[in-house]
Amino acid sequence: MFKNFLKKLFVKEKEKELAEAKQKAKEIILKAEEEALLIKQKAEELVRRMTAETVEAEKRIAKKEQQVEDQRNYLEKEKAFFDKEKKQVQYLKKELEEKRELMLQKLEKVAQMTKEQARNLLLQGWEEKLKTEIAKKIKQADEEIKRQTEEKAKQILVDAMRFGAIDYVAEYTLSVVNLPNEDFKGRIIGKDGRNIRAFELATGVDVDLEEEGVIRLSSFDAIRREIAKISLERLIKDGRIQPERIEEIVRKSKAEIEKNIFKAGEELTHKVGVFNLPTEIIKLLGKFKYRYSYGQNMITHTLEETKIGIALAHELKADINTVKLGCLLHDIGKVINDKEGSHVDLGVNLLKKYRFPEKIIDVVASHHEDIPFKSVEAVIVYIADAVSGGRPGARHEDFEEYLKRIKTIEEIAKSKKGVREAYALQAGRELRVIVKPEEISDEEAAILAEKIKEDLEKKFEVFPGQIKVTVIREFRTEAITNI
Repeated sequence: MFKNFLKKLFVKEKEKELAEAKQKAKEIILKAEEEALLIKQKAEELVRRMTAETVEAEKRIAKKEQQVEDQRNYLEKEKAFFDKEKKQVQYLKKELEEKRELMLQKLEKVAQMTKEQARNLLLQGWEEKLKTEIAKKIKQADEEIKRQTEEKAKQILVDAMRFGAIDYVAEYTLSVVNLPNEDFKGRIIGKDGRNIRAFELATGVDVDLEEEGVIRLSSFDAIRREIAKISLERLIKDGRIQPERIEEIVRKSKAEIEKNIFKAGEELTHKVGVFNLPTEIIKLLGKFKYRYSYGQNMITHTLEETKIGIALAHELKADINTVKLGCLLHDIGKVINDKEGSHVDLGVNLLKKYRFPEKIIDVVASHHEDIPFKSVEAVIVYIADAVSGGRPGARHEDFEEYLKRIKTIEEIAKSKKGVREAYALQAGRELRVIVKPEEISDEEAAILAEKIKEDLEKKFEVFPGQIKVTVIREFRTEAITNI
């Protein structure tokens, strides 16, 4: 009984679940049908919209095609119209040419001359009428051009010379050292004159003690004179004046002058706006401070010439850097003393050694017209050199000859075997020759003096005064204790 109850209860439950499941299934089917209907409606709407848009697009395309066709038809009509107009113009032009030719024929028949003859007759009449006027105008223009050219050239040179003005003042051939008191003269002379003799031998200058309160140092070589001046001032300040101390101070002064020479070279290059030159070139340019050319200090001349050259280059639109370097280096061969040749050749060889541009080498090579000018820059350097050296008071011809004579005297002595140094003093009237004592004996020193004298007599047939040749052989020994 109970089992039947349970069974019925179970069957009821299953039927209920089955009914619920059927109801859910029905709901799902209804929902799916609704969604399918909605999708179908949307699809149909999309199809309708796309169809409408397609139809609209086709209408627009058809309209555009019609417009293009209308435009093409219009252009064809315009082209036909212009072709017709063109033919009409050509016809009228031809008709005018025919009428013009007919009129010319009638005119030639009346005038009894051809068109070419009439043209030539007309031109001939005008030519005769204007010939005098044209010649007059040409002459006036030529004179005006010459006048303006001369004025412009003068103005350029004047401006260039104005730019070349400098304020550098150099010493000439004499240096003066002031003494604290007259007692120093005795100390400088030393016992039996050994101090002054050692000083003159070490420096190669002539010492003049005659004027009160000062000592005058004279030498044609400004470097020697400057070394002597610095050395003497230091010896006076130091107070220990003796041959060994003199030689030590002179050595230190020489080293200092070398530094000053390099500094002077740097200052010169910087003043003209040139940088990064090789060290040897700068040292040689520094020697310009102590070198004179025909009495004109070479730093003065170089600064002046370079400023003039730069000003001319600006006016003539030339290469400024080439002119600048050409002016700066044109005389560098004058301070190369250890080689033979003209200063132009020495300068060119030096620039080739340091691989300067060919254009600058040509400028230096032609600044005395030894070779033809190869550029406008070469001509500018030549003119600037001539303006600086040729102005009134710039140079003294006799001084250059004097320098050559003094150098020749020294070179004759230095060419002899065993000679250490040779100094020309008293304007070349005295030659002091210092020999190496280990190579030249006392007897050979006497013979050497005679040989040098004979060579000088052969070299100078005429000389203002006599030359006194003094050969100095000094032998020293030294010993230093270990205490």
